[in-house]
Amino acid sequence: MKLRRPTQDPLELNLTPMIDCLLFLIIFFMLSTTFAKTGKLQIQLPQADVGASKPVTKALEVSIDSRGHYAINGQPLASTKAEDIRQAIESAAGNQRDQPFVISADGQAPHQAVVTVMDIAGQLGFRSLGIGARDAKPPSQ
Repeated sequence: MKLRRPTQDPLELNLTPMIDCLLFLIIFFMLSTTFAKTGKLQIQLPQADVGASKPVTKALEVSIDSRGHYAINGQPLASTKAEDIRQAIESAAGNQRDQPFVISADGQAPHQAVVTVMDIAGQLGFRSLGIGARDAKPPSQ
């Protein structure tokens, strides 16, 4: 009697389900990851403090009125172009980039005017940026 040996099927390892699981994990981790974005400038927001504050010495102050006109340390600028503002800030600051840089804007000033000054300050290398604020007037009785 002639007996046949049973034929063995070649072993195959199907990688498709494992690849699917790995891709799912990669996509899950990509979507659940948060990215921290740090800025160049350190912005000091105004405090709602009624007490007396320390006077800032030798701060470079850029004022913006309600129509978007600029003044640097009280000297009004004739132009509102970014390049003219940059040159005026450079001449007022000299080589001192570590001095405080204060932006005082009117409540009705265009947002773009404030952003332009902040951008110029960052490009020039100022590290300490402050936003000027006034104490609110107490309601009259």
